[in-house]
Amino acid sequence: MVRVTCAVASKRRKDRLKKFAKGYFGDRRNHLRQTSDAVMKALSYSYIHRKEKKRNFRGLWIQRLSCAAKIEGLSYSKLIYGLSLSGCQLNRKMLSELAISDPEGFHLVAESAKKALAKV
Repeated sequence: MVRVTCAVASKRRKDRLKKFAKGYFGDRRNHLRQTSDAVMKALSYSYIHRKEKKRNFRGLWIQRLSCAAKIEGLSYSKLIYGLSLSGCQLNRKMLSELAISDPEGFHLVAESAKKALAKV
């Protein structure tokens, strides 16, 4: 009886791993066990950092809004609270873009937040 080696499947697995390791340096590209470890670590880091990127951008938008709110004479928290009272549906990303690209428009939004805060 002929011995089964699974040569096609194992070669396919190794080739897929080497394709992921393209651009790696030294043994991390050429040796199977080290390549496997390097690729698994890189994939786990890429998953974690995709999640982290969302947090970092939210922090950036909040910093931008805080600076823009200070110019309008409000704190960040009062700006957000006033916008929620006034029923504004703009999220932090859009407010940040508005503060950068259209300061006059952001001024109007901040004024609506001030009016809503004055009623409370």
